[in-house]
Amino acid sequence: MGKGKSLLLGFVVGGVVSASATLLSAPSSGNRVRQQVKDSSDQLKTTLANLQGEGKQLTEQIAKTSKEGASLLRDLSTEVKQSIESWKQTIEPHQKNIQKHLQEIEESLKELEEKAKQQ
Repeated sequence: MGKGKSLLLGFVVGGVVSASATLLSAPSSGNRVRQQVKDSSDQLKTTLANLQGEGKQLTEQIAKTSKEGASLLRDLSTEVKQSIESWKQTIEPHQKNIQKHLQEIEESLKELEEKAKQQ
């Protein structure tokens, strides 16, 4: 946020300096120069007020978006955890069956090895 403020301040100061230099270097009467300075000042105040309002809106939108993002991440995290638990529950019976079949295969291999040794 510091860079944005510095940039905005640079634009404002640059605008004021250039407006002042233009007004002072142009051949005009005193009344006209004062009126132009007043008009420029009013215009600058209006611009600054608009920028301030837009800055507040932007800040509010960022805060709102941040809160919504955090909420979405919490929801996503919960859904992922639930999906993992569901997957584990689905896989568990199959995993037990696979382990049982592997034990049966190992036992069959041992029996075959013993028969092969006996012959």
